[in-house]
Amino acid sequence: MKTRRSLAAASVVSVVTAVGGTGCYGPLKLTPSDHATVLSEQRLQAEHPATPGPYEVRRLYYGSGTDRRRPEYRDSVTIVTETVDASRLVSLGATAKERNSYWGFTPKEFPINGRAWYPGGEPRDGRPFPLVLIVHGNHDMKDFSDPGYGYLGELFASRGFVFASVDMNFINGAIRNENDGRGWFLLKHIDAFRAFAADESSPFFGKIDFDRIALIGHSRGGEAVGHAAAFNRLSRYPDDASLEFDFNHGIRGIIAIAPVDGQYLPTGRLVPVEDVNYMVFHGSHDGDVTSFHGLRLYNRLSFTDGGDHFKTAIYMYRANHGQWNTVWGNKDNGPRSARRLDLRGLIDGEAQREFAEIYISAFLETVLRDRAEYMPMFRDHRAIGGWLPETMYITQFESSSFRPLATFEEDIDVTTGTAHGVTLRGDSLGVWREELLDLRSRNRPTTSSSQESNALRLGWNNRVAGDADAPGAPASYALSLPAGLGADWGLGAASRLDLQLGAVEGRPGPRRPEGEEEDSPAAGGDDGETGRGEDDSDTDDPDGDDPIDLSIVVTDAGGESASVRLSDYGPIRRPLETVVRRRNDADAFDHQWELVLQSFSIPLADLVEANPAFDPARPREIRLLFDRTPAGTVVLDNIGFSESRPGS
Repeated sequence: MKTRRSLAAASVVSVVTAVGGTGCYGPLKLTPSDHATVLSEQRLQAEHPATPGPYEVRRLYYGSGTDRRRPEYRDSVTIVTETVDASRLVSLGATAKERNSYWGFTPKEFPINGRAWYPGGEPRDGRPFPLVLIVHGNHDMKDFSDPGYGYLGELFASRGFVFASVDMNFINGAIRNENDGRGWFLLKHIDAFRAFAADESSPFFGKIDFDRIALIGHSRGGEAVGHAAAFNRLSRYPDDASLEFDFNHGIRGIIAIAPVDGQYLPTGRLVPVEDVNYMVFHGSHDGDVTSFHGLRLYNRLSFTDGGDHFKTAIYMYRANHGQWNTVWGNKDNGPRSARRLDLRGLIDGEAQREFAEIYISAFLETVLRDRAEYMPMFRDHRAIGGWLPETMYITQFESSSFRPLATFEEDIDVTTGTAHGVTLRGDSLGVWREELLDLRSRNRPTTSSSQESNALRLGWNNRVAGDADAPGAPASYALSLPAGLGADWGLGAASRLDLQLGAVEGRPGPRRPEGEEEDSPAAGGDDGETGRGEDDSDTDDPDGDDPIDLSIVVTDAGGESASVRLSDYGPIRRPLETVVRRRNDADAFDHQWELVLQSFSIPLADLVEANPAFDPARPREIRLLFDRTPAGTVVLDNIGFSESRPGS
């Protein structure tokens, strides 16, 4: 079995010693890693997904055969392709003359160029090979980006996938609002592969399963795969209905690597995506796309067709933007990146790409080959602690079986849930409010700076003002469920209670003694009056840096309660320290961290184990009991029930 790549802390310390003494850098700021405990187990017993497979890897180029700047697409093409007219989707603006002269063609004659890796021989499972396409994002158009995913091509071809890295370098450079063109271009490449597979002289003849397709995009390409999934089902181009679409390819999954979002806004709206499996990952130390914009598509992607789908998001600490591509490397702001970016804390590039191999391969096996054994790693990254590079991760997961109790999206009433009849209440809370989740960066898409999601902020302090030795009863937050919900939703021991949660800095002051008036100054909030401030004025309070933990207590219709510790189902962290730039640029970032919530998935069978008398088919109350940390603040979102896939 392959094991994770070890990243010695000494390598970071040595860089600090060598560079820090020049006076050009301040101290390296990183959150101490908890990987030694969080990644201490390998729970998933399955084939390592980044292990090369049994197929011989073969390679070829397809393209115009006439490319002025790319000899591989001029002299080395195995399959000659026709050009396509992208002029209604891509505008070159003031750079048109210069660009057309350099490339030797205009958007009316864009080439279908790509480099393909494919398995030799016949499929071993008797089915044609799935098709996977990847597209790069924006970069210097003369520093060609498409070779940078060869490490994925080699792996996936050996494992029985036809894999192609698509050339869109001629769209790169100083042009804007072209991501719809990138998405459309991906679909035209699938069209080309349909022609290849129908040609008896082609090595792909009869060997591609067009009902099993996945698209991968990096940076602007990561936004483009969402557009491709949307365009795939449309009959006409939203911005010009005279351009007809006729795609309807069997796209089962899309993967976005450090994507942007909202650069293309048809009818002034973010592109909706439905009923496709989705994975997105992003590095905390991304010096180009400096916020996790992929969470926006994650939050608005919906499942409506009754099919079996899922979406997952993974935040990788110390990963950057460019090291997913071997051409781009670690200099996210170009060759002189070290003048602006602090590169000392970055994870090793090989380790970053190893993460990509593990997660992308497992996603493809799950989505394109219906292999359920990898599902636990999308739900909880700790399941593959023995495989992952040694850093910190935050994961989000939602399946199409998820039914929400409370998403905090539908209204401004903090006492009502999303599902009919669900009511919400707090007890002894110092902070209780709903709010929009922000992105940290001011380098924002054109619509807003939010994650496209509302959430709930809860703060508590179990200490009583004036009597630190006599804490009050633990604060709590509860969801009351209507009678019959468990039966209506078919809940049972195989169901799961799902939620997202993250700890944040700040805590309310000690609560008032019971019976004390609301406006008494005795409560120690930061305003000295109401006790509702989020920062305790007592800086010597030992509770302030305590790790956050809490209990989840579920009570059934018969009054039987069962309790579990939330930290048993994932790490509960405060936001990770993320200093990307060498100098603290207040105009660039609202915070030197990104608030990414962690998903927690609690099998109701665990509650039955905690109390065999508990009936998982009849839950009536779910309570977050703040009994394990004296004071703190958390952000909560998307509470509901789901069903487990077989093997997950």
